Amino acid sequence: MTGTQIGLVASVFIACTVEAVEALTIVLAVGATRSWRSAMIGLGVALAALAAVTAALGPALTELPINVLRAVVGGLLLTFGLQWLRKAILRAGGLKALHDEEATFTEQAELALAAGTVENGLDSYAFFVSFKGSFLEGLEVVFIALTFGSNQKDVPLAAAAATAAVLVVACAGFALKAPLARVPENTLKFVVGVMLTSFGLFWGSEGVHARWPGGETALLVVIPAVALFAIATIASLRRTLSAAAAVET
Repeated sequence: MTGTQIGLVASVFIACTVEAVEALTIVLAVGATRSWRSAMIGLGVALAALAAVTAALGPALTELPINVLRAVVGGLLLTFGLQWLRKAILRAGGLKALHDEEATFTEQAELALAAGTVENGLDSYAFFVSFKGSFLEGLEVVFIALTFGSNQKDVPLAAAAATAAVLVVACAGFALKAPLARVPENTLKFVVGVMLTSFGLFWGSEGVHARWPGGETALLVVIPAVALFAIATIASLRRTLSAAAAVET
């Protein structure tokens, strides 16, 4: 396996792990409080719908000219990556609460209990909440796998990495029957934000005919540069909050 393929697998696996943990928390919450059968049916339908989306979009992306593909993929990755990175910076900087899967599980469980009596047969609440959560989080998994895979002309490898991430999270979650609160999700989101932003900058620039010195090895500079910028921003936010707190006291 080449260095590019290793980077592809690692990036897709980490990003998809985060999305899978969030979907798992929702499914576990409604399954434990309402109906496991209905939650599993909702999950199954969502997976079938995601498979259809992947089958429809995958070939279409790979047919695009390489520069158009890189421009499109780069723009999409920048859009998602900057959103992830912004939230991660705000959380680490103290301006936004850290994401807590235990709290999310409790919130979803309370909403499920407040939804009324569990219906006989297929419980509509458990089904739709499980379907919606799995489908929406799964769309990001599909997006990540297709964009990374199509740009590197290796969609099967990206799909395998995404599938592995989902299976690892699902097996761990259903074995424990609890949210994976010990997964360092906030750190993973920061890493994913840095990776998506870096690849978005790199591929988007190539899509408009820019040339990076050293080709793909330039990513070894771009990724640390984006990470250092984000870390410096976090440090600045923390200093600003500390100064504001000192003034108030």
